[in-house]
Amino acid sequence: MKSYQKLTTAVPQPAACWVEEEGATRTPPRHGKLAPWWVGGGLLVTAVLLSTTTVWVLRQVSGGWPAPAPPPKCLLIPESHRFDCYPEQHVVVTQELCESRGCCFIQSPPPAGGKRGVPWCFYPPDFPSYALESLNQTALGMVGLLVRRKKAYYPRDMEVLRLDVEFETDTRLHIKITDAANPRYEVPLEVPRATKKAENPIYSLDFTWDPFGVLLRRKATGAVLLNTTVAPLIFADQFLQISTSLPSRFLYGLGEHRSTLLHSLDWNTLTLWARDVPPTESFNLYGAHPFYLLMEQGGDAHGVFLLNSNAMEVALQPAPGLTWRTIGGVLDFYVFLGPDPNMVVQQYQQVIGFPAMPPLWALGFHLCRWGYGSSNETWQTVRAMRNYQIPQDAQWNDIDYMDGYRDFTFDREKFASLPSLVEDLHKHGQRYVMILDPGISSTSPQGSYWPFDEGLRRGLFLNTTQGQPLIGKVWPGFTAFADFSNPDTHQWWLENLQRFHAHVPFDGLWIDMNEPSNFMDGSEDGCPPGELDSPPYTPAVLGDSISSKTVCASAKQKASVHYNLHNLYGLMEAKATASALIQILGKRPFVISRSTFPSQGRYSGHWLGDNRSQWKDMYYSIPGLLSFSLFGIPLVGADICGFSGSTSEELCTRWMQLGAFYPFARNHNTQNEKAQDPTAFSPAARTAMKDVLLTRYSLLPFLYTLFHRAHLQGDTVTRPLFFEFPRDVATLELDRQFLWGQSLLVTPVLEPGVDSVTGYLPRGVWYDFYTGTPVNSNGEMLKMPAPLERLNLHVREGAVLPTQKPGTTSEATRGNPLRLIVTLSSSATAWGDLFWDDGESLDTFERGNYSYLVFNVTQNIFTSTVLHTSTEATEVTIGTLSIFGVREPPSKVLLNGQEKPFYYLSNQVLTVSDLGLSLTQGFSLQWL
Repeated sequence: MKSYQKLTTAVPQPAACWVEEEGATRTPPRHGKLAPWWVGGGLLVTAVLLSTTTVWVLRQVSGGWPAPAPPPKCLLIPESHRFDCYPEQHVVVTQELCESRGCCFIQSPPPAGGKRGVPWCFYPPDFPSYALESLNQTALGMVGLLVRRKKAYYPRDMEVLRLDVEFETDTRLHIKITDAANPRYEVPLEVPRATKKAENPIYSLDFTWDPFGVLLRRKATGAVLLNTTVAPLIFADQFLQISTSLPSRFLYGLGEHRSTLLHSLDWNTLTLWARDVPPTESFNLYGAHPFYLLMEQGGDAHGVFLLNSNAMEVALQPAPGLTWRTIGGVLDFYVFLGPDPNMVVQQYQQVIGFPAMPPLWALGFHLCRWGYGSSNETWQTVRAMRNYQIPQDAQWNDIDYMDGYRDFTFDREKFASLPSLVEDLHKHGQRYVMILDPGISSTSPQGSYWPFDEGLRRGLFLNTTQGQPLIGKVWPGFTAFADFSNPDTHQWWLENLQRFHAHVPFDGLWIDMNEPSNFMDGSEDGCPPGELDSPPYTPAVLGDSISSKTVCASAKQKASVHYNLHNLYGLMEAKATASALIQILGKRPFVISRSTFPSQGRYSGHWLGDNRSQWKDMYYSIPGLLSFSLFGIPLVGADICGFSGSTSEELCTRWMQLGAFYPFARNHNTQNEKAQDPTAFSPAARTAMKDVLLTRYSLLPFLYTLFHRAHLQGDTVTRPLFFEFPRDVATLELDRQFLWGQSLLVTPVLEPGVDSVTGYLPRGVWYDFYTGTPVNSNGEMLKMPAPLERLNLHVREGAVLPTQKPGTTSEATRGNPLRLIVTLSSSATAWGDLFWDDGESLDTFERGNYSYLVFNVTQNIFTSTVLHTSTEATEVTIGTLSIFGVREPPSKVLLNGQEKPFYYLSNQVLTVSDLGLSLTQGFSLQWL
C-alpha cells in the first residue's frame, strides 16, 4: 500500500525518507511503505475513526444519506484535510463519479451562500502517484526521475517525470518537475541562473520515495514549509496538480483578486486567468501572479512562486493546505526563505527583476476621465486646477479622444486643439498621457488605416488555426489583435507611436484592454473544437470558458499558442510600449497597464481597474495596492473617487485623502457621470483635497527615495504593517492602514458619516506628522480625531523624512528648499536617506549621475553625510530641520560648530530654519 502522510500541524518524519547529503549518488532505500500516521497513530487515529464513524451512523439514523459506510481509510481523514479529487465546476459529484476515479466519497452539508465547502470526493491515503526512481547529485543540487505505474484519470498523463533541484542561494531553492521524454512549453521569462550551489542554506530538503513527496524545513525553527505528501502529484498534458501543507493560515498574494489582504483558507479557490471584469469578489481579474507569501509562527516568512503562465487555480483549505492546479506548462517552483517578509519580496524580485525607476512626474497627481468630450473641455479642467493652485502633474484622456475609437488617431473635430493642449501642458511643466488598446480596427477601407494595413502586411496579428487574422470585437468594432510575442510587432508598435507622437507629443502611455479583452467569446466565428479551447479540465474562470470575453485559446502567436501566452499578453505589450517610449523620448518611460504578470514592474505600473464609487471599493484598494507591492509592481493605485457610478462629496474627499498616498495617484471616472476632479466640489472639500495633495507633494523626496530603493534592491514602497512588525500578531490581519517605507503610517477614514477613525499603532513612539506631538503606544488600537479635512499620518520613531516645500507640479517642487523631519527614538537616535537626480534621465544610478545622502542622529548630533553627489544637487538647499521628541529645551544649537537660532515648542519639537545648506555638502547640527 502506498500511503500519504496525514497533514498535521507538526508534521512527523515520513517513513521512507531520503535526506540530501554531500557525496556519492544515492538510490532511495526500498522499504517502509506505511507512513507513520498509519503505523503508529494509536489513540489519535482511533479517536478520529470512532468520531467520524459515529457522525456517519447518526446521519443514517436521522434519515440522512442512504449510502454504505465509507471504507475506514476514508473515515480516517478529517474534513479539513480532505484534498479535492473532483474539482470540476458545476458538476454534482456522485458516489459513482467519485469512485470511478478511485477516491473516497463522503457527503457533507453544503456551505451557505453557494460557496464550495468540504469536498465530497477526496483522495484516499493509498491513491496512486509517482515514485522517486533515482536521484543523482549535480553541481547545483540534484536530478531525479519520477515514475508513475498506474494511469491517472486525466488524459495523456506522463509516465516518467524529471525532477531538477537547485540550491541556488542560501535563501532560495528551485524545484522543477517536467516531462522526462518531451519538451513542454515554459514561460519565456528571463531568470537568473545559479553558477554554484548554496554553501549554507537556511533550509533542509527531504524526499519520500514512494509515493514521491517534498518536505522542506526551515533549519532554525524546524518549521515544515512544504509537505507535498498530503495528496498525489498529477502531471497530465493539460492537468498538473500538486498539494502541500502550510505551516500557518497567514497567507497573502496570489493575484489578481479583490479580497482582504489576508486570504481566507476556508475552502477558497483563487483563479489566475487574465479577464476584463470590474473588480468583484471571487472573480479572476486582470492579471495573474502565482506567488504567495506566508507568515510562520514566530514571525518568520517565506514565499513560493510557480513560474507558469497557463490557466491556473489555487485551492486553499483550512488544514491549512494549498493545491496548485494548472492546465499546461511545467511545475517550476521557487521558494524564498526570507526570513523576514521584506527579504522574501526582495528575493522574489531577484528572480523576476526589480522594478524600473519611474520619472519623478509619475509620482505627482494625475487627472483623467472618460467623457471630457473634447480637448477644449479637457483644457478647461486643467485651467481650473491651475486657477485654484491645486497640484497636478499629468492630464490624461480616455478613448473619447480617438477617431472612431481607433488607436493612433484623434478626433479632428472634437479634439482639434489636442496638440495645442499638450504644448500648453509642457509650458507649465505638466505632462500628457493617453490610452491605447491592443485591438486594431480591421474594418477601415484598404489603404486608409496604416496600423491595420501594415500589421496585416507584416503578419503581426494573432491568427486562427487556419492561419488568418483572428477577428474579435472591441471599442472600434471588429478588430485584430497585435501579437506582442513577435519581436517584429514591437517595431511596428514603435513606428505607429512615432507617427502619432509627431502630431501629439505625449509623455506616457496607458495600455488598457490587454488581457486581451474581447466583447465576443473567442472570435466572430467562435472557436474551433479541440482541447485547447475546450480542455479536459477548465479552472474556475468567470464565464466557465477560457475563451470567455477574450480570444480563442487556440489562436496562434509567434512564441506559442494563446493557450500558453494569454496571461503574458499585458506583460509583452508593456515591454514593447516601454521600449518604444525610450526610443521616442530618450527618457524613463511611463506606462500604466491593466493586465500584469510577474516581472511587469520592470516595464510598467498598474491601476486596479474599473472600480465603483462606493465606500467598499475605497477600502478594497488598500489590500489591492499592498498585494501589488508583494508582486514587485510598486507603481500602483486605484481610480480615486471611483470609476463607475456617481461619487459623493464626502466619499470623494476621503478618497482623495487616501489616494494622495497611493504610489500612483490618479482621479478618474466614467462618462455620463458628474465631474469628480477637485474643482467640482464645494470650497471646503476642494480645500481639503488641495491640502492633502500639497502634503503628498511635500513628501515627494521621501517617496522618490523609496522608489529608488525598490529599483535598486526590491524594497516595497507601500507595505503592510506586519512587514515592519512581523512578530506582532495583531498586525497580520491589518489592511485598513499601511506604511510608506518603514516609517510613515497612513490611517484613512473608510466609512461615511464619522469624525474619528480607529487605527493600530504598534509598540513604540509615533509622532503626529503635522505637529510632531508624540504618542506612546503599547501596541494598541487608538481612536483618532478625523474631521473631514484631516488624514491621520504618523511617523515612526527613529526616522528622518526628507520633505520639500510643495509646488503645484513636481517640477516646481524640485527647486524648493528641503525640510528634514527627524523623529527621535526612545534612545534619541534616528536614520534616513535621500536619493536625488534629474528626475527623468535613463539609468542615472547605473551611470553615477545622482546624489545620495545618509542622515544619522545620535547623542544630540544630527549628521548629514554625502556618499555620492552630482550636479543636480547644487540646485537644491536644505532649509529647515525639525526634530521631534527633544525632551529637554536646548540652551543652544550649533550648526557645524556655529551657534544658530532655533525654536522649541512644548510638544518637544525643535526647529532650526534658514539653514541654506547645499545638498552637495555634509553638515552636523548639535543641540545642547
